[in-house]
Amino acid sequence: MAQINRTGALHFHDASLHIWEEPECSVFGEWERQFKKDVFLRMAQQLRRLGWRTEVPPEMVETYSRSFAEQHRYCRKGDLQGFLDLSGRHIEFMMWQDVANVSNPNGGRYDFDKEQRMPYLLRLEMQRTRNRLRDYLCNVFAGYEFSSNKGDGRSEKRGPGGLTAMQFVQACWESSWHFKGDTSTYEISDYNRNSADGQLIEHGQRIYFTDRKGRMCTGTAYYNINNMWWVVSGKYSASNKASFELYANNPGSLRVKRNKRHRRKRLEGELSTAIKAMDFKRAQVLKEILFPTDEPLFLIWHKGHSAWFAPDFNGYRNNANDAGKYTRSELGRYIEESDLTKAVPLEAAA
Repeated sequence: MAQINRTGALHFHDASLHIWEEPECSVFGEWERQFKKDVFLRMAQQLRRLGWRTEVPPEMVETYSRSFAEQHRYCRKGDLQGFLDLSGRHIEFMMWQDVANVSNPNGGRYDFDKEQRMPYLLRLEMQRTRNRLRDYLCNVFAGYEFSSNKGDGRSEKRGPGGLTAMQFVQACWESSWHFKGDTSTYEISDYNRNSADGQLIEHGQRIYFTDRKGRMCTGTAYYNINNMWWVVSGKYSASNKASFELYANNPGSLRVKRNKRHRRKRLEGELSTAIKAMDFKRAQVLKEILFPTDEPLFLIWHKGHSAWFAPDFNGYRNNANDAGKYTRSELGRYIEESDLTKAVPLEAAA
């Protein structure tokens, strides 16, 4: 069978297949209708051949016009789910699962790292489906080309079988309009290399930093952009850190975690859980750990959001029990009532 003359680019990204085309018709609506007929509907047909069930999402039919809803397909094969979406010159087929390692309360569809979270057999089926679709499209359309290189190191897989940390950083430099592939010609301003201990960081310098759990680590700093630096701390480990998070000199006590904020939020969460479970003995123990001195505690009410501040001033909570608890000294500027916020004694908020 003769191939159809269409030109497009295909690439994979996090359990999904993306297709991009450049319109070749002066009337975009006409081109888009043909794009849907040639590519979108063929993909839906091929998915059914591979054992997937496809349907126009009923909720979209109820909410939007029928013509708009028919540019989407909800797909399912066992525990593996998918969504085929046509939007202008772009088609995306995204896959996810809801049976394991789901962190987003709205389901696996909204998780990051969908591919890594999939159980082994589901990941194999996802990869098989994606590869079969890619091969089918490249065979049907004469000008379709698949690229595994997204042109940006941030999009590349890092780890065994993928890029090393230094290859990842090099790929980022090559796609950066700052460096244009050559770091030696770029001058880093002092403002963007001030470290946490008041020193100026040099490109390629050995530094100290904390990971997301507050553990002190060491690595080599390489400039990224603005005041952000890549820190390579192993064959595959590369972290993106601000200059004020880095230490040029040994900060001392390397075995001690710098996790006061994380510890406080975790303990307040445990306190809230104990109160909800009516485990008041545990709640009393946690309160004495959090607030060893017997002093008044406050909650902060945000009038605009009609909600309480969360622990560590990070977000909001509708329930006073889940809200952050603050001592008078921790209130800072919130101690005085303003047009937006008001400090409320804990007893009055209960």
